[in-house]
Amino acid sequence: MANFSDNFSKQASIYAQFRPSYPHELYDYLSGLTPAHDLAWDCGTGNGQSAIHLADFYNQVYASDPSEAQIKNAFEHEKVQYHVEKAEEPKLTEHSVDIITVAQAIHWFDIDKFYQAAKRVLKKDGIIAVWAYAVPMVNKDIDPITQHFHDKIVGPYWPSEIKLLQQGYTTIPFPFREIEPPEFYIRKKYKLQDFLGHLLSWSATQRYIQQEEKNPLFKLKDELAAFWKDEEEAKQVTWKIIMRVGKLPS
Repeated sequence: MANFSDNFSKQASIYAQFRPSYPHELYDYLSGLTPAHDLAWDCGTGNGQSAIHLADFYNQVYASDPSEAQIKNAFEHEKVQYHVEKAEEPKLTEHSVDIITVAQAIHWFDIDKFYQAAKRVLKKDGIIAVWAYAVPMVNKDIDPITQHFHDKIVGPYWPSEIKLLQQGYTTIPFPFREIEPPEFYIRKKYKLQDFLGHLLSWSATQRYIQQEEKNPLFKLKDELAAFWKDEEEAKQVTWKIIMRVGKLPS
């Protein structure tokens, strides 16, 4: 890990490389909630992980993000059109969207203004779904170390908006007719270096490195090595998805 921070100096490229993708079953479920499948809006698309999944179910995907760097790292897909713009100001026509998805992003928005925009562009029978994933789980030995890193080591470096995610999105306003979704999980095989790469993609880890001018993952790697003895062993990593789904009010 000698050149870890050198190799992945740009957070957008780190994000693209190490963030897990969402399960196909999630999009299969959501697409079953919309009677039409013409247009999806993936808002706060980042590198387009969610957008390209939506393209399997919708004829066109409008994917937006305010970060030009994220869009430059986005996955290309013939059905996905990327736009650098704010979540609160989409260039979409009224009542044109079958589904709005927000993956790992709504806590960054001006939520009330975003909802105004969402209500303007959604079809009357459209769906809005916002979700995020929790701290990754591996096993009973590794999980407490990861949680301590999240809460204590880089904990002070999380922006205040992350508290909404840490509270499971239970405290965000959600002015829609709510639908109770089933539980979904992300599961992925990671070698130790991949796992550390994911933790490096956290905004708090990046902020720690910038402010402290050192990489906390060096010490964490040593702590994990006691339980991840073979660095090349691919262990299953699991993230629980936190999700809220709704329709326009009657």
